[in-house]
Amino acid sequence: MQSRNFSKIVFFSVIGLLISGYVSAKEILFSGKTMGTTYHIKVVSSVDGDTNGLDKKIDMRLEEINQSMSTYIKDSEISRFNEDESGKPFEVTSDFYKVMTVSQELYHLTDGAWDGTINPLVNLWGFGKTKKKQSVPQKDDVLKLLENTGFHHIRIIKHNLLIKKNRPSVTLDFASIAKGYGVDQIANVIKNSGVDNFLVEIGGEVYAFGVKENGSNWRVGVNRPDKNASADQIYKVINLTDRALATSGDYRIFFEIDGLRYSHVIDPRTGYPVKNGVVSVSILADSCMFADGLATAVMVMGHKKGLELVRRLKNTECLIIVREKDGGFTDYFSDVKNSW
Repeated sequence: MQSRNFSKIVFFSVIGLLISGYVSAKEILFSGKTMGTTYHIKVVSSVDGDTNGLDKKIDMRLEEINQSMSTYIKDSEISRFNEDESGKPFEVTSDFYKVMTVSQELYHLTDGAWDGTINPLVNLWGFGKTKKKQSVPQKDDVLKLLENTGFHHIRIIKHNLLIKKNRPSVTLDFASIAKGYGVDQIANVIKNSGVDNFLVEIGGEVYAFGVKENGSNWRVGVNRPDKNASADQIYKVINLTDRALATSGDYRIFFEIDGLRYSHVIDPRTGYPVKNGVVSVSILADSCMFADGLATAVMVMGHKKGLELVRRLKNTECLIIVREKDGGFTDYFSDVKNSW
């Protein structure tokens, strides 16, 4: 994974008159821990509505996804794949296969700016789970790891739930896309339970469906992209209905040496942290998994190429925030500003 989302999503209550048809609704909150972060789910139900057992369905589904995609679980599906250097086809679950398919799409769509095989480079720079000291690595060490980086080294054998390494030492990390997938899947669980109005958030990635208990749209805020900003310091707010929002930023995790700043956002094509001025990217899309991965990719691509890409994509919008040399922010929107 080349970028982890540390932007906080903040929910806003909008004061207003109760709209007819919603006066008997109530908001039920489910929360917990998953994927190394937290989740918060708001479900709107009638007073007589039955949401009994929904929390168990949610936790069960999250556990399935975690067991498939967590590199922190030694016997997880992704851990077993990473350890396998046999060169033989590796059978995966439908969850894993779906994420692999979108990962391949993002890899090609972004010309390699999103790459699920980059984790060894993230570890080399001291931003991974190895807890290595953050320092500037030797150029030869970067080049050596680049030889084993590239999603093209993994082949998806279509329709057979099989994937195969073309280079045995290649490994995967879905940290920059798995939370988005989890959001999408929990949204499906809630929809299938007969609930028409809800909001799902996992580690800052969000999907909203329907409306709030008073009939108004869900309102979601993006944290101010500043290392000193508190979790409730909001930069932009958006009305969100039947869509996903994912935000990626580089302003929380970095180190400085000799006056130079090194971000945790690594360009998988060069092996080095990006220096393009982009501090935050928020993506609106139909799928939270796609938005999650694309937000990371645009951080790497920069605002010009990022805007060009997003404007070509159907039902996709973005807000890219660039920090200027004077410390101020410039906002770049793929569409009209009043969407945000």
